[in-house]
Amino acid sequence: MACNITIYTDGAAKGNPGPGGYGVVLISGKHRLEKSEGFRLTTNNRMELLAVITGLEALKQPGSNVTIYTDSKYVADAVEKGWLFRWETKSFRKTKNPDLWIRFLDIYRKHNVRFIWIKGHAGYPENELCDRLAVESSGKKDLQEDTGYRPEPEDDSLFTGND
Repeated sequence: MACNITIYTDGAAKGNPGPGGYGVVLISGKHRLEKSEGFRLTTNNRMELLAVITGLEALKQPGSNVTIYTDSKYVADAVEKGWLFRWETKSFRKTKNPDLWIRFLDIYRKHNVRFIWIKGHAGYPENELCDRLAVESSGKKDLQEDTGYRPEPEDDSLFTGND
């Protein structure tokens, strides 16, 4: 019998890139779990996506019916509008955060997942809690390294043909 699980997620970064964190709240019946973690140098989008991944990875039973509430258009639209699956067919070339998208797809395919986009800071209690968890995590000492984060190469030339 498949479980019905609700997951709320949020990510934050102080500066983009900068220190960041994520917050996740999982709810199923009488069960509830809150998770959060912070990183030294990352981006908001990476934290939004990592929040979703962490929530899904916390599930013990494959085939769960999962509803994810997120205020990240980046994550929700990538899945619900099918962009992610086009990126996958192109081996994630020219796609940001391929390490996380590959990790996401692995766990996503083990469950029945749907996304619901909600406006951030609009009074959804669990989303507000996720935001607080993410921000608090990003401000902790001894933050982890986001080993998959790769800064965009800086192009300091003014003209094409300058190498």
